[in-house]
Parts: sequence; C-alpha cells; structure tokens
Amino acid sequence: MLPQLLIKCLQIIKTQYQIIIYLLGVLFGKSLTDWDDEEPVNQSYQKLQVDELPVIETLPRLDYRHLLVEYEQQHGKPLKPIKRHANTKTTVPDALTCPQCQAPSNYVYANNGGKGQYQCKVCRCRFNHRSRFAKQVIFRCPHCLKALEKIKERNDYYIHKCKNDDCSFYQANLRQMTPQEKEQFQHAPYAFKVRYIFREFLFDFQPLAPSSPIQSKVDLSRLSVSSHTLGLILTYHVNYGLSARKTARIMKDIHGLSISHQTVINYANSVALIVKPFIDHFPYELSGSFCGDETYIRVKGCWHYLFFMFDAVKKVVLSYRVSPHRDTLSAIRAIDDVLKKLPSIPEDLSFVVDGNPIYLLAQHFFAQQGISFDVRQVIGLTNEDPVSEEYRPLKQIIERFNRTFKGNYRPTHGFGAEEGSVSFVTLFVAYFNFLRPHSALEKRVPVVIPALESLPHMPARWARLIVMAQEMLTQQAAS
Repeated sequence: MLPQLLIKCLQIIKTQYQIIIYLLGVLFGKSLTDWDDEEPVNQSYQKLQVDELPVIETLPRLDYRHLLVEYEQQHGKPLKPIKRHANTKTTVPDALTCPQCQAPSNYVYANNGGKGQYQCKVCRCRFNHRSRFAKQVIFRCPHCLKALEKIKERNDYYIHKCKNDDCSFYQANLRQMTPQEKEQFQHAPYAFKVRYIFREFLFDFQPLAPSSPIQSKVDLSRLSVSSHTLGLILTYHVNYGLSARKTARIMKDIHGLSISHQTVINYANSVALIVKPFIDHFPYELSGSFCGDETYIRVKGCWHYLFFMFDAVKKVVLSYRVSPHRDTLSAIRAIDDVLKKLPSIPEDLSFVVDGNPIYLLAQHFFAQQGISFDVRQVIGLTNEDPVSEEYRPLKQIIERFNRTFKGNYRPTHGFGAEEGSVSFVTLFVAYFNFLRPHSALEKRVPVVIPALESLPHMPARWARLIVMAQEMLTQQAAS
C-alpha cells in the first residue's frame, strides 16, 4: 500500500511541476530556466598542487607453496611453521594470509607486538592489518625513494604521502617559508602543503564508455514526415540554433506543417541516438594538435559542465562530455575519447588545456595505465610563463569554438532533462564536424564526405548523414 501511495504522490508532484512551467510561459512568456541569469557565476576550481609521478616498484607475484619447495631444496630441510607462545596466539588472526605470497597465518609473525604490523616468514613481506588488497606495487617518493604511506581513502582514489622528514622535497619547502609562515606552521601544519603527495585512482579503465541519449521514443523508420522535412527541422533547430518552440513555429508559418515543440525534441533525440556512433567511430585524419576546455550548460535548472576536446588544425570535435561535475573522472573520460580515435599513441602526444588541476590528475591516471602524454597548461589571460606564451594560440582556438557553441545553445535556455542536453550537443558536433563550412579551412567542412558535399542544400545533407549513420549501425549489428 505504501509504495502505491508514494508513486501516486510523485505523479501529483510531476503534474504540478508541469502546470507551473505552463503558467510561467503563458503569463510571462518565459520558461522556468529563464529566471536565472543567462551566464553562470564564475565558479573557480579547487586550488591544489599536483606533484610529479612517484617511482613505481612492481612486485612479483609469489606462491608460498613454490617458495617452500625452493627453501627445502636449498637448505635440505622444510621451513617450519611459527611456534607461538600461549599468550601470543590471539595476535595473528587465523584467517589472515600474506598479501604477497598467500601464506597462511601459521607462517605470519606479529611483527610489532600486536599493534597491527605483520611479517611473512616465507617471503619476508611486511604488511599492515588494514591492507585489504594484494600487495602488487610500491609507490616511492621520487625525491627520497622512501615508500609512500596511504593516509586517506576516498571513493575514487587513495592519497599517499611521503612522511620522511629528511626528504629533499619536504626540506626545500620548509626552507622557502618566511618566519611568519614557519610560526604559523608550528600551530597549524595542516594549512601548508609541504610533503610529497600522490593520488592513486580507483577508476576502472575499461568501462569509460561514451555517454549516450537513452532509448529513443520515436522510430525514424515510421515517421509520418518526409526525410526532407526532418532535414528542415534539424537545420533550423541545430544549424541556426532555434529553440524547439521557434522551430515548430517556423515550420507552421513558412512551410505550413503543424507540429508541436515536443515533436521537435523527440525527433532531435532520435537522430542523436543514431548519429552518435557515427561521430564516435568515424575514421578521422587527425593532426595531433589537441586542445580542451570546459564550458557551462544548463540542465534541470542547474549548471552542468561540457568538456570539449578539439583538433586545433583539422577543426574536428573529438570529445563532448556533459557532466554535472567538473572533476577528474570527467577529464579522464574526455581524454579517453581522443585516445580511442588514435591508431597508436605517439611519443610526443600532448594536450593544451587551462590551469584546472584535474587534467594533471587525469595525466597521472593514464600513466598508471601505461599511457603517457604531456599536459600543457595555459594559465590566466596574460602570458606569465613560457608554456602559456607558446601554447596560447591553441587555447584561443578552443575558446573560439566554445563561443560558437554558445551561439547555438543560448536560444534553448537550457534543458529539462539530461537526455535533451546530450542530444543537442551530439547534433551540434555532427553539424560542426560534417556539415558546417569553416573559414579557416577555406569554407570547407572539417570532415569532407563526397556523398554529402555533392548534395544541393542542408536538409538533404542532414537526411543523407542520417542514412549513413543507420548503415553503420546495420554493419556493426551484422558483424
């Protein structure tokens, strides 16, 4: 009875929400998202210092049974289990095993008097009672080569710190302090970042799949309108950045076709679902000059972040991630979209981005996966450092692209669902990559497809692009 009552209450709330939006449109000519300022408040990212990568020592995978056989062959006698005194039996749990060689508890010493550290008699591995995973690697400070200590566990990463007081990195930071800072450091050491810190990310590398619109409500094969009409709707809605309501209005006033704004939205979502695999898997010819940036997009009345990765020479959009957070995982996914489009990882691969530290953390994540590249950060509006001076032209290219996107996005006044935002961005990228002539390319489109270039007008090109995307889906399903 209670679940049915809860469902009924949610339906009533949803109906009331729709009535409020309708009344705002009738009385004031505004949607709910129009009441906030068009531009978001400048939300600065969290300031943090990202240190260089640690020295990673890979440990071999051991088996205590093989080690026991080797010991007996070398010494002529077996390695005996540990004999414990009666008062120390409880210091080593029976279920405890060595994380290095899986030796059982009768081969494990209580190494520091029952305070939590243990040592394996078979492989001599020392480990802590808080260890929950097999000990596969050791992270060492690049300045003093001491093993890092895990100090914090977050949902997505672990924080490791070098606690060696003689570390050259730590001592150099202490020497750089002013007398006032040294006095404050004595009372509040947590306010200063003086030790080497490394973040070990726990993201699973394989499931970094592209976001996609949900299953479409409209089957394009059963549309009551012609492909030319669908191309017209997309031309007005995507190419010229008209809202769904204005697109429906212009189809009625100029072409005599009566459709609702919701129909325009449904058509857009359906086409986006089809063309997204075509965009993501197209065999682009890339230059290797990649730049990235984030911009804002409104979803459900809240500001989301749109991560773009761009080929600055070919003028091709390679990643277009919509995320509610400006975090490391979003940056990882955006860079991963670019890496998937490269036939191989070049040795001089680099990305030009802003000063947001999430890109440096993403670089660390990929380094842990054996993928190396450089991150060139262009900081601020003036060239205060050599990197900013050298790479600012690339950063300005992605900034110019952001302004082009905002020109098309602004009339929409945001989106009422994440599906709509992803669909609109997907269609804009399809238009930008395959249909929009670019002045820097002598009025040619970034990706020239002869089958599209030979068509007489834009609605026909949209219709042909949809057919090509459908053919790719058919081929993928057959294979």
